[in-house]
Amino acid sequence: MGQRLGQREVLLPEVQGLMHTRILYLAHDHLNPTHGVFSSANPATDVVVLVESARMVTGRPWHKERLFFLLASARHFAAGLQDAGFTVRYLQAATTIDGLAAARNEFGDLPIYCAEPSSFRQFRLLQDFGVEFVENDLFLTTRKLFALWAESQKTFVMENFYRAQRNRLGILVANGQPEGGRWNYDADNRLPPPKNYTWPAILEHQRDELDLQVATQLNHTATTTWATTRQGALAQLDYFIEHHLAGFGPYEDAVAADNWAMHHSLLSPYLNNGLLHASELVAAATKAYELGKAPIESVEAFVRQVIGWREYINGMYWFLGEDYRERNGLNATRKLLPLFTDSSKTKMNCVGSVVANMEKRAWVHHIPRLMILSNLALVTGTNPQEFLDWMREQFIDATEWVMVPNVIGMAVHADGGTLMTKPYAAGGAYISRMTQYCKGCAYDPKLRAGSNACPFTTLYWDFLDRHSETFVKNHRMSQQVNGLKRLSDLPELRERAQEVLAGLEAGTI
Repeated sequence: MGQRLGQREVLLPEVQGLMHTRILYLAHDHLNPTHGVFSSANPATDVVVLVESARMVTGRPWHKERLFFLLASARHFAAGLQDAGFTVRYLQAATTIDGLAAARNEFGDLPIYCAEPSSFRQFRLLQDFGVEFVENDLFLTTRKLFALWAESQKTFVMENFYRAQRNRLGILVANGQPEGGRWNYDADNRLPPPKNYTWPAILEHQRDELDLQVATQLNHTATTTWATTRQGALAQLDYFIEHHLAGFGPYEDAVAADNWAMHHSLLSPYLNNGLLHASELVAAATKAYELGKAPIESVEAFVRQVIGWREYINGMYWFLGEDYRERNGLNATRKLLPLFTDSSKTKMNCVGSVVANMEKRAWVHHIPRLMILSNLALVTGTNPQEFLDWMREQFIDATEWVMVPNVIGMAVHADGGTLMTKPYAAGGAYISRMTQYCKGCAYDPKLRAGSNACPFTTLYWDFLDRHSETFVKNHRMSQQVNGLKRLSDLPELRERAQEVLAGLEAGTI
């Protein structure tokens, strides 16, 4: 590779004398050597183009670790394609379309192909430019196949989709029956964080010269958490299967103060940028089960995340349409709280610790995302689109299709119950039970009123109070809403809630 990436720089000298017939546009989240646009790629006739647009790098306040991962992974992948005999251009341009126009200027008015893009906006821009789409098989469920399932449903229950997936794909089933006699072992996988537990070491990925070039470009000191090559991603998969899969299930919903990763796989970034394929993860996990290396409770839980939730979220993004991201069913209007962008702006140990972890490596696992960060956005009435944009910008595995349904539908219940029948609101009792953050915190999770009451406990009841007319009609929420009638200190709670909200806005609580 060259030492510098300018407006248009060739990674390596291309093979001379080839007659090119197609341009293959490779998005930074389609880095797979055998799927997507590469399902029919031919190094003798195809030019591969990657575009690092200014919008992608500087258009929003992206987390630098996220940018580092995406850019370094794409450049490593491009170099590998060169080594495999492809003519490759890695272009820097103002926009993706400008980069593709530059490629056409060099190679002629060739047809441009790419795998179906991962956002409505990109789909529309590329379609308007005349790009032809190849079916996106980076997922196990095509968009057409998912739409057939969704159109046949009265309600979009993920569990129903997941069981259909198990049967369709033949995963952990025999004669239509689930392995172990149960479809779902979720009830067995809700243990609190263990005490005096030794977590396996976290696999580190060393940085090479190309990584350092990207880090220098971004003025960023990269962590050693994330691999930027397919080889590194495969090593992470092997490490998870060997050291973490067996323990994944029991503690998947817990949050430990002494280990940010616990038994989580750390594979979602590689799935979402294409370096790994879902079929590889499922094959590795089920093989471990067959060899007796991991129990069904953990294997099923992991498989459910891969073929159930992930595929469901992608399918629902496309099925629900482009306007879905603008929903605000609870009329939440609060500006993004300062603690989301500065972990020092809160005395809440759980929130400050989670945001600090996110600031360092652009990742925390699904429970801190849902039950701490999103829970706080929900009960404070934070504007869904502001919170969505922040989540989209900060997390290393964030893409539009991931974050829109997860935030609008699940995290802040802005869609009125289209995806989830109840909001994921919780008080301090849940956080005390499932995390290790409450010990030593300035606030008491058992208290809902008073100066040292846990903000989550106060705001949970205040949230129910503010939206009681909406949720009393919800069969999964009516009992909690009716519980307001038993609160003798409701006036004091309401007063404390206003103090908490003002303190959170000022960065003092």
